[in-house]
Amino acid sequence: MSSKQIHEMGVAELATAIADKKTSAAEAAQALLGRAKQHENLGAYLAFNEDLTLSQAKSADARIAAGERGPLLGVPLAHKDIFVTQGFPSTAGSKMLQGYQSPFDATVVAKLAQAGAVTLGKLNCDEFAMGGSNENSAYGVARNPWDIDRVPGGSSGGSAVAVAARLAPAVTGTDTGGSIRQPASFCNVTGIKPTYGRCSRYGMIAFASSLDQAGPMARSAADCAMLLTAMAGPDIDRDSTSLDHPAEDYTRLLGTPREGASAAQPLKGLRIGLPREFFGEGCAPDVVAAVRAALSEYEKLGATLVDISLPRTELSIPVYYIIAPAEASSNLSRFDGVKFGHRAAQYDDLIDMYKKSRSEGFGPEVQRRIMIGTYVLSHGYYDAYYLKAQQIRRLIAQDFQNAFTQCDVIAGPAAPTTAWKIGEMSDDPVANYLADIFTLPASLAGLPGMSVPAGFGSGQLPVGLQLIGNYFQEAALLQTAHAFQEATDWHTKTPEGF
Repeated sequence: MSSKQIHEMGVAELATAIADKKTSAAEAAQALLGRAKQHENLGAYLAFNEDLTLSQAKSADARIAAGERGPLLGVPLAHKDIFVTQGFPSTAGSKMLQGYQSPFDATVVAKLAQAGAVTLGKLNCDEFAMGGSNENSAYGVARNPWDIDRVPGGSSGGSAVAVAARLAPAVTGTDTGGSIRQPASFCNVTGIKPTYGRCSRYGMIAFASSLDQAGPMARSAADCAMLLTAMAGPDIDRDSTSLDHPAEDYTRLLGTPREGASAAQPLKGLRIGLPREFFGEGCAPDVVAAVRAALSEYEKLGATLVDISLPRTELSIPVYYIIAPAEASSNLSRFDGVKFGHRAAQYDDLIDMYKKSRSEGFGPEVQRRIMIGTYVLSHGYYDAYYLKAQQIRRLIAQDFQNAFTQCDVIAGPAAPTTAWKIGEMSDDPVANYLADIFTLPASLAGLPGMSVPAGFGSGQLPVGLQLIGNYFQEAALLQTAHAFQEATDWHTKTPEGF
């Protein structure tokens, strides 16, 4: 084993160490399980199954002994508890699904297992992925390792914490309105939400079907590219929203200069669009300063900065908070206490059982969104709210297409502030919703977006740079992020004590 400890290694490094037999998949899994237990106070993990993890690791070691090689073979990963998994509980962070065991694996989980990845456990998240702080989990808040009194962001909060605190080299997350990018920003990790439909939604517990998308979170763009290569690909037989678009190698452009560029300026010719709406008064000065410094670094790499406009940015919040709750209201109607999920212990009749089971099983944020969603879909309000929101959504997508005639990539802050204190916004859900202002537009348009560590704001709290690409431009987006990470070391910074 090298002088580097297992938890200090990223995906590529760990895969190489396992392939070269400097360590084994079983040793790596045991070391990371021990570390996760040691830092249980962070609330990153919700469930373990050590016997299953070690059995998967031994199976990976057997494949390596037989001469097999693969970029993820033997590498331990953890999954957001929104993906169903055989052998581990799948709760979506909700009391409604407490103790639920799925008879099958989500496609994303199955694809990673096929690539030889080992599952360490299930990660904490906002209930049914509804939230931007991980405070809505029925199983307690996850804590930001940069300051344990602060939120890690959400809904993939446990995922971001696990990577930031070095409890796993990489993890899965999901992004409905920013739930990969915002926690990545708050915890100084790299995360990418691919084009909507790139990763199968089969076995992903649904929140808002036209928005939910799986993606990887890791320490670097290179590690994310390796995971996304294994996770993505068509699944049209099982997921009607899956794109019939061939699987790709997302690592193929990493480290190669753009066409016509040099090694010294690998991004020469790249036009980075800066939406004026992302740099206005709603964005904290320390966040703007870190993002501007990162953009200066891009100029040194040969990129050109172009001022653009996404005029309907502020409409993305009301549009999202009509469409997402409407879809949630429909999707969550299946949790009625009849076939699976929580059932109230005492009730008078069927209707009473529905009411009590749902009141007991769902937390306040989920109930709030179901109520809003049911209202906007009700007779007499559908045209005024839901239909109108879908029309504006189309215009938001059009704004991006207009912007992409002037630039290749769009950049700005991933979130308007750094991480806030736990409990600070719990009495004001609207203030919480406003934290998604910069991530929602790309989600509504179905575009790929990522957050890359870009420095620190006041109080040494991480700031993420958001990069948004056009449809199917994930490889180019990862190339752009990787070039930045080759020139800077923000993504290598670890919170003190971890």
